[in-house]
Amino acid sequence: MINKYIKIEQGTYRNQDMSGRIFPILKDYQRFAGKEGGFVTVDCSELDGFEGLDKARINVPAITDLTITTEGAFQINRDELKKTESATQPKTENNETDEEAIERIAARFSILDEMAEAVSTSKVRAMIVSGPPGIGKSYGVERALEKRSMFDDIANNARKFEVVKGAMSPIGLYKKLYEHSAKGHVVCFDDCDAILYDDLALNLLKAALDTGAKRTLHWNTESRTLMAEGMPNSFEFNGGVVFITNVKFDNVKSKKLQDHLQALQSRCHYLDLTIDSMRDRMLRIRQIVGTGMLEKYAMGRETEAELVQFIFDNKHKLREISLRMVLKIADLWKMAPDRYQHLAEQTCMRQGA
Repeated sequence: MINKYIKIEQGTYRNQDMSGRIFPILKDYQRFAGKEGGFVTVDCSELDGFEGLDKARINVPAITDLTITTEGAFQINRDELKKTESATQPKTENNETDEEAIERIAARFSILDEMAEAVSTSKVRAMIVSGPPGIGKSYGVERALEKRSMFDDIANNARKFEVVKGAMSPIGLYKKLYEHSAKGHVVCFDDCDAILYDDLALNLLKAALDTGAKRTLHWNTESRTLMAEGMPNSFEFNGGVVFITNVKFDNVKSKKLQDHLQALQSRCHYLDLTIDSMRDRMLRIRQIVGTGMLEKYAMGRETEAELVQFIFDNKHKLREISLRMVLKIADLWKMAPDRYQHLAEQTCMRQGA
């Protein structure tokens, strides 16, 4: 069973550039005998461009040109590549125009804002938000939670919500849920996808999201951490949960993981932001820039349009297509208005791409 995924920072397959591609890994990096560099053996059975092949060797200059990543990142990369060709057309396969796509994306984010507000006011217990990185998933959720905590901030009371980012162990998850177990509290897990690949963490999350009248979480093994902090081995969870993830649940291939994710979906609201292609990301960028994202830079509408067009023209060279990338390039413009594109080519793009 494949359970490890590799991102090629720089590499080739039969003289084709593989930089930025993500693959399921079959065999770890091996050095070439008697010369520099090496290769990694990957599963290419699901990928376009490798028709008739189950595996391939990707040549890389050094082991440092490989990065371990997640199944969710692989799925996003795979789907993005499948839709790259259609993304250059004025309409998609289902004849959706740019205006219709922007309207679809805006509607989904409007629902995200509404659902985040509902969780913050305890009208909804929990929700899962799925979408690629760097498109503003976290912003609407954090804005709703901040708004809800305004009076606590004025009164210097402890906030009733927390946004947790990054790696999360099962015991860490148990502790965070305990800290925010009271009614009216909300814990938001942002970019904590490792939880989805750990059976123990997943079971804790399922218990916290359960639709029953009582949601009781148990830690049935001895833990010095819990003892040292005076935490119980079980507690009733009455708070809210928001889980923000890059994993598109409908595209997961692992049967075991599918069952777990379906169990999570059945326990709470699941919102897929439907930004599945390079075209969607570019339209999202144009939408947000058009609503004043770059106003603080005072660069003018014409320069804003030029900056966005620069990103569009170089979308396959840039290290990522995201709102974060827009701000990075805008910072370069602020630093050197006449040279920002050259600086972006050197600092924001894959060299040799």
